[in-house]
Amino acid sequence: MSLVPPAGSDRLAEGCGDMAEIIELIQKSHEAKKHSYSPYSKFRVGAALLTSDNRVFTGCNVENACYNLGVCAERNAMAKAVSEGYKDFKAIAIASDMKDEFISPCGGCRQFMREFGVKWDVYLTKLDNTYQKMTVEELLPVSFGPANLS
Repeated sequence: MSLVPPAGSDRLAEGCGDMAEIIELIQKSHEAKKHSYSPYSKFRVGAALLTSDNRVFTGCNVENACYNLGVCAERNAMAKAVSEGYKDFKAIAIASDMKDEFISPCGGCRQFMREFGVKWDVYLTKLDNTYQKMTVEELLPVSFGPANLS
């Protein structure tokens, strides 16, 4: 598996850290995908979340026969981190089996990410490990968050 940054990107190592850290995070998201429970859609998704102190939490999607009770990989990873006391994130990598398009978080996951800030990185990947880097703010512009409730 080779990891390939997107063509023309000039901000590959900003925010998350060095290239090795990014590659490791993407690899862990692909590993997490292997644990997906997706008997209905057959659409496997994995996520790897990097905290501000460099701890990684992984998650996968878990479907349910009552479809709306399924949980996305991104939210699983974030819930695991929060349940262990981590709420400050640097980056998340998301992986699927899509070959032609970058996997992108659903609207619910974007809002869930937003709860923990807008200035952290989101790596959208393809099956061949190429990726596109965005921030939570880019994925969910003009968003509603905790400050709106005070």
